[in-house]
Amino acid sequence: MNRQKLICDSYCEKNQVLWPRIKAIDIGSIQPPPVVMPEGTIIPIINRYLFIATADISLTNGATIPANLFTDDNDNQLTEFKLFNPNGYVNLYINALMQVGGTYNVTPDSLIINPFNETIYAGTPIIIESLGFQQM
Repeated sequence: MNRQKLICDSYCEKNQVLWPRIKAIDIGSIQPPPVVMPEGTIIPIINRYLFIATADISLTNGATIPANLFTDDNDNQLTEFKLFNPNGYVNLYINALMQVGGTYNVTPDSLIINPFNETIYAGTPIIIESLGFQQM
């Protein structure tokens, strides 16, 4: 009889599984793989812009909020949003919740929110996060 059949005859009937032995090794003897360094460094650039709604904003027909109503992290009023195309992206947070892509668009001049049967209430924070990547 072969070894596999003998093992199966003694363990299969008892619904047991035979695991092979595991041999411990000294991990100090294992060399890590080489580290590949890119030919440059990627630097993230992050800009955040804040607007707190001063009145209710109905989204039934969509809404456009001009960039000059937003302030940056240093509380400076904006003239335009800094966007990073094609090496970046924009996130929109309304009341601290990230919004689904495709429901809004950000241009240098404004935030455009697509029509939706909702209202943004006065006092609600709206944050635009513009992230870009620059190779050094």
